[in-house]
Amino acid sequence: QVQLVESGGGLVQAGGSLRLSCAASGSILAINTMGWYRQAPGEQRELVASITITGLTTYADSVKGRFTISRDNGKYTVYLQMNSLSPEDTAVYSCNARRGGRDYWGKGTLVTVSS
Repeated sequence: QVQLVESGGGLVQAGGSLRLSCAASGSILAINTMGWYRQAPGEQRELVASITITGLTTYADSVKGRFTISRDNGKYTVYLQMNSLSPEDTAVYSCNARRGGRDYWGKGTLVTVSS
C-alpha cells in the first residue's frame, strides 16, 4: 500500500501562486509516475501534470507555462508550483502515484482562486 498526503491548498486571488506538496509513504519502492489531478464542481477529474521517476513531465494544455511539477525522489515527494492562477483553476487537487500498474490517491486538497 502507498499512502499519499497532500498539503498546500487554500484560497488565493487571481494572479497569485500556490505550491502543493504530496508526500508518499508505505510501499514506496517501485513507484514510477506521480502526478496531480483536479476535479472542479460538476466536472470530471482531469490530469494536471505528471512526472516519471526519470523526470519526464506531462502537462495539461490549460496549465502549460503556468504550473511546474517537480519531484524529490529521496523524499518521495512531488510538488506542483502553480503561478498565474485564475478562477478556472479552482478545484480539488489530488495526488496520484502509480506502482505496479495500480493507482493510489491522496484525499485531495482544495484550491480556490477568487476573482
